[in-house]
Amino acid sequence: MKIKLFNWLGRGFVEIVGEGKAGVTPEKAVNELFKRFEAELQLHGLSLDNTARARVWGKDKDARTLATAARSKVFTGKRRAASSSFISAEWFDSRASAGLELLAMRPLDGAAARDPVDFEPPRNYVCYLDYDAWFFFSGFTSEAPSLEKQVVDVLAAIDSALVRARSDWSRVVKLSVFVQRGQDLEIVRRVLTSASRMNIPEIEFSFVDGFAGEKNLLEIEATAVRR
Repeated sequence: MKIKLFNWLGRGFVEIVGEGKAGVTPEKAVNELFKRFEAELQLHGLSLDNTARARVWGKDKDARTLATAARSKVFTGKRRAASSSFISAEWFDSRASAGLELLAMRPLDGAAARDPVDFEPPRNYVCYLDYDAWFFFSGFTSEAPSLEKQVVDVLAAIDSALVRARSDWSRVVKLSVFVQRGQDLEIVRRVLTSASRMNIPEIEFSFVDGFAGEKNLLEIEATAVRR
């Protein structure tokens, strides 16, 4: 398990990354990880209720599906957070089949409200989490026939979500872009540049083996602040 504590734009964060035990089901692996994550967060005066974003990693398609289902049982009601899930054998250093990444935020006001906002119509995960003047958007995908069109569609979807949050692209502080392994990253960069999105303060790119949908070629998460 890896733990990182850092400050970012006036907030304190705890990031935890862990692989489940080898030889156990993805559901059991995820449940055990959440217990370990909860214990670690408590050492820093936080809990799973402070989760801003939770990523699931599966070594294969079935593991991703089962691990995602286990996560949904942990994050319910106001505890729901921005989420995404990926398939990537290379993400794992062990023989585990499932893993988690969790980002928790220490709000300036301990009583800061969490407002998980659903898609319209609702899906099995939230559109974004409005938490102490920050917006954490879940991963957005597209089933368009080409990578270039998928990037265009995803940026449009994020744009609509920002409007719902009464925000805009000038307030986006980070994009996390996950691309299907073997796809041309320069296509993604070109579309982001043409849309004037490469000027966002922080953009990270990662390659994965797959997503929730078989037609998905990329997934993009956004983080924004209210100013």
